[in-house]
Amino acid sequence: QVQLVESGGGLVQAGGSLRLSCAASGRTFRTDTMGWFRQAPGKEREFVAAHWWIGTGTYYAANHADSVKGRFTISRDNAKNTLYLQMNGLKPEDTAVYYCAARTGIKNSALPNEYDYWGQGTQVTVSS
Repeated sequence: QVQLVESGGGLVQAGGSLRLSCAASGRTFRTDTMGWFRQAPGKEREFVAAHWWIGTGTYYAANHADSVKGRFTISRDNAKNTLYLQMNGLKPEDTAVYYCAARTGIKNSALPNEYDYWGQGTQVTVSS
């Protein structure tokens, strides 16, 4: 059974940092596209970042939403089957539940409905 379990959320002051982790089990995600999304109260789930295998060797590419570019960084550790999101320079508008997601195949996808597997989410709250 495929499981994605997020951790690392919490309460932080504006300007602070957090690192989210997503531990994957039940399959090997080495060649999968993995992503982070977030959902604030009353808003739709929105794309944060994606990370995908480029099809050769151990090389990956990444894409970040404009709203987090330069502040957030997505990465993965295949040996640990874990996806990360390093978040620096946090702002109150980053407050949301953050979800890890995975999809089979190589695709730079920012659409939630293109992902096959989801975690339960971890709350990030940024105070001003």
